[in-house]
Amino acid sequence: ARASAPPLAAPAHSLARRAGWSAVGASPRAAAAAMVLNELGDSISTALRRMGDSAVVDEDAVDACLKEVATALLQSDVNVKLVMALRQNARKQALAAGDAANRRRLLQQAVFKELAAMLDPGVKPYKLDKRKKGSNVVMFVGLQGAGKTTTCTKYARYYARKGFKVGLVCADTFRAGAFDQLKQNATKAGIPFYGSYTETDPSVIARDGLAKFRELGKTLIIVDTSGRHKQEAALFEEMEAVQEAVEPDEVVFVMDSHIGQSAADQATAFKQSVDVGSVIVTKMDGHAKGGGAISAVAATQSPITFVGVGEHIDEFERFDPKGFVSKLLGMGDLTGLMDKVTDIMGDEDAQEEMVKKLTSGVFTFRTMREQFANISGMGPLSNVMGMIPGMKDVLPAGSDAVTQQRFKRFEVIMDSLSNKEMDSSKPTFDEARIRRIARGAGVPVEEVRGLIEQHGTMGKMFGKMKGLRMPTRGGNLSSLNQSMNAQTMTNAMQMLPPQLIKQMGGAQGMSQMMKALQSGKMDLGGLAGMLG
Repeated sequence: ARASAPPLAAPAHSLARRAGWSAVGASPRAAAAAMVLNELGDSISTALRRMGDSAVVDEDAVDACLKEVATALLQSDVNVKLVMALRQNARKQALAAGDAANRRRLLQQAVFKELAAMLDPGVKPYKLDKRKKGSNVVMFVGLQGAGKTTTCTKYARYYARKGFKVGLVCADTFRAGAFDQLKQNATKAGIPFYGSYTETDPSVIARDGLAKFRELGKTLIIVDTSGRHKQEAALFEEMEAVQEAVEPDEVVFVMDSHIGQSAADQATAFKQSVDVGSVIVTKMDGHAKGGGAISAVAATQSPITFVGVGEHIDEFERFDPKGFVSKLLGMGDLTGLMDKVTDIMGDEDAQEEMVKKLTSGVFTFRTMREQFANISGMGPLSNVMGMIPGMKDVLPAGSDAVTQQRFKRFEVIMDSLSNKEMDSSKPTFDEARIRRIARGAGVPVEEVRGLIEQHGTMGKMFGKMKGLRMPTRGGNLSSLNQSMNAQTMTNAMQMLPPQLIKQMGGAQGMSQMMKALQSGKMDLGGLAGMLG
């Protein structure tokens, strides 16, 4: 029955031996082996900041800074050859500068670029095309427990929101409950699916599912396969048979960020069996040791295209090496943030409508609720804040769950408001009305007052956007930049924390950042110098 639905503390060589590294055959592209992401980013940022505070940036100061950076990388299990290369290259570039200011800036940029080079094999992934004659076929492979089936659904959801007509095929007949899991995930995401409880040959299921979805005019068909291990020869033969049956345009290798040192061996085994075109790294939230998984970039010579940053279906981000390193070092990822905002706001009509509301200077409870929904849809708030330069550590640990809980309780309270109260620009509430709202929502009176106070605070902030010209349909960021006259720039600066404005270099720095964004040529290495 088939179903479907709509400072080096020890010499480098001793650290290498202790971590079990082998210098023989190690590839510089073996990337950041087992980085503990948060600690690594903080350690490198601290080293660069300490050098920036030095009165004299001479050769000794550069060496001391690079020693700290190298220690952080080595203690995080980054390949020793790669660390030594980074240290030498960055030192050479920094000491080439004649004055201290340039030396500081060049060293920051060099460290940034070398870290980004770890994660970039220089190969472009397959680009899905909605206008392609026939369907784009993508086959997912990976180890057991890597989160492959969940990632298939996240991938499907991501491209469905981009306008693709997506279908999911479950060709995993090895793991009990695999089809049920995919069916449940796909139903929740609103993605049509195909699978079988009776057919035992995965290549037959894959071929039949492909035929069905092609008949339905799907522009993207995703084939989920059985998880396997490099020692399981039979499962690799099965994977090759599925690939032969569906002839995919792209093979995606799903890698768990916790895998550690065995990543290169496992990735090599997959690459030898199927033509891996790209890598998706899962479970990148928290303090995951992600470098072992990122080393799959070297083993497969395939780029990382997405990372999973949480369990929920929308906690799935495009991967950009420079943006990733920028965010890691606390310099934000403005390009990634803008992509998230565009995805959440939906099509052009929805974007235009929201822009009109925000720039009208009128902020209602209904607009507030829409903004809460948009923020929640962008994933954990700590990740979003990490994309804003200088805001990486603004939120305390564990604040994401508290914030989500507060949003939900505010939404419950807003359910008890009348339509007039939801749509009024300046609603008034007496004590009796506040008590009735609290009883209706089942919350304390203090929480209702908290929502009203929050609405007033946000209303003042959005009121400063009144008159700000935003891009119209078919426009781009250049029109936004051109509209940034003195008054609107002042309003924008009033909405930002003073310490962030200072880090950005004041009004001039913000203007330069906007120009870089509009041209699509933002130099994140240069941003490192600006925020250092």
